Amino acid sequence: MSGILQVPAMQGFIRMCMDGWYQGWHERNGGNLTYRMTEEDVNQCRPFFHALGSWVQMDVQAENLAGEYFITTGSGKYFRNVEPDPSHSLGIVEINGEGNAWRIVWGLEDGGKPTSEFPSHFMNHSVRKEATNGANRVIYHCHATNVITLTYILSLTDRDFSRALWQSATECPVVFPEGVGVCPWMVPGGVDIARATSEKMKTYQAAIWAQHGLFVSGSDFDTAFGLAHTIEKSAEIYWKVLASGQPIRQTITDDALRAIAKDFGVDLNKEFLE
Repeated sequence: MSGILQVPAMQGFIRMCMDGWYQGWHERNGGNLTYRMTEEDVNQCRPFFHALGSWVQMDVQAENLAGEYFITTGSGKYFRNVEPDPSHSLGIVEINGEGNAWRIVWGLEDGGKPTSEFPSHFMNHSVRKEATNGANRVIYHCHATNVITLTYILSLTDRDFSRALWQSATECPVVFPEGVGVCPWMVPGGVDIARATSEKMKTYQAAIWAQHGLFVSGSDFDTAFGLAHTIEKSAEIYWKVLASGQPIRQTITDDALRAIAKDFGVDLNKEFLE
């Protein structure tokens, strides 16, 4: 390949960043994306790796991610600059043999660092890798406007959010039949929010951070972005119905949700049904 930017994994990563930017979910340096690379991805990128720097210790550890490589957005970097300036906006980091430190092997030039939310991403990659037998590779955090709006008016419970989203758009019980997790507001970027989110992600593909945004996982870029897009659109429908000031005269009933699950062969979370 003529350059690292021609590697399919890099192209997919950059495209997803720009998709999120065009949705309006990444004001300033808001949001972040990480991708756990396959062995083929690493082999395609390795010729472009630079001299190895020193290891940077993390406050979290995941032995099942030891030796892995991640593509990551940078701390303080803007999604809108990912496509025109990827070498400063993105980086590839290697994880050490103990699973508790990283070092940059490409990108994040001129002193850049991985996203400040890397501990949250790292712990959740660990959880989702185990929960999906290695299938999940993408973790994505965005400031989805309508999802954030709902955190001001809905009870911050997994059940209330899941039901509101399921009943607002027919595809939702198919896309995330287990529901969504909800975390109360917490200071971003630290170990506490990383641990709270990883507890949710043991059960769910997606977690909502109150007054902050959406945190999703997926096996690939399309799946992860599609999950975020579906949740955000359903949230938009729900709050627009509430904002209309009109009473809700009809919705998707619990029996209808069960029928959807049966016809599409998904296992709907029965704890969230009446």
